[in-house]
Amino acid sequence: MRPTLEARDLRVDVDGVPDVDGLSLETSGDRVLVLAAPGSLFRVAGALTTPRRGEVLTDGLTPAEAVAARRLAIAMCDPPLPPAWTTSEYMLWSTRLAGHSKAAAEPRVHDALRKMKLEALAGSRLRHVPPHARRAIGVAAALATGATTLFLEDPERGLAEDAARNLSRTIVRATEGLRTVIFASRTSLASPLGMDADEALVIAGREVVAQGAPAEVAAHDRTYAIRLNGPGAAFAELAERRGARISGQGASWVVDLGATPDGLRVSDILDVAQAVDAVVMDLRPLAQAFG
Repeated sequence: MRPTLEARDLRVDVDGVPDVDGLSLETSGDRVLVLAAPGSLFRVAGALTTPRRGEVLTDGLTPAEAVAARRLAIAMCDPPLPPAWTTSEYMLWSTRLAGHSKAAAEPRVHDALRKMKLEALAGSRLRHVPPHARRAIGVAAALATGATTLFLEDPERGLAEDAARNLSRTIVRATEGLRTVIFASRTSLASPLGMDADEALVIAGREVVAQGAPAEVAAHDRTYAIRLNGPGAAFAELAERRGARISGQGASWVVDLGATPDGLRVSDILDVAQAVDAVVMDLRPLAQAFG
């Protein structure tokens, strides 16, 4: 089976400005977390926009092909829902839009509502549905298509801890047996989404700066993704002489301070950049994605 998500030299523009530029990745898991990625990556992976350069594939298909074949369905974080419609009306419309007849759509809608524990809200007007339930409706609509792969956008974002945990637990159970990719700004390793995932990727700028089992990625508590404006090779050479473990190229680097016996600090890395006349444009700890 082909990777759940691939990107090759991907560029995505937002308002004429590159938001993703030169990104390449390939997943190996069936339950994947993509952390710290720009929202434009979810939009292009979900066939909501097209790339300026490069391509995204899921199971070897472009997003548009995968959606048309009902191999892929997406759930946006906060999609616009028609306020006067009931939950069931919206779900039925969405499922028929995916190509199912009315007779086929109705049992799919009932099953998806049951899986996402939304039966009590089936007749409720969407204007009265609370935020966590609106998120659940989006996931239910994706489930009802019958797609074998789901891309979900930041389902926990902005929710209270209890609501986020309950929603995530329901998502994990409802999507059992399906391939899933969760695109999130960050999540907790103790979240049901973190515990369910078999692979996590952390993205900084145009690079995948960490990839592997979620617990392994979260263990990088003294590893930083850095973007530079200046002589990157000179920065890397001097950082290594000071005792840091460093990888990358051009403007994007990953610096592991935990490898140094004397315990280098972030301020030491900033001093290295200053010494070679480089400016640190962005610096973020990899573990922050699991904050």
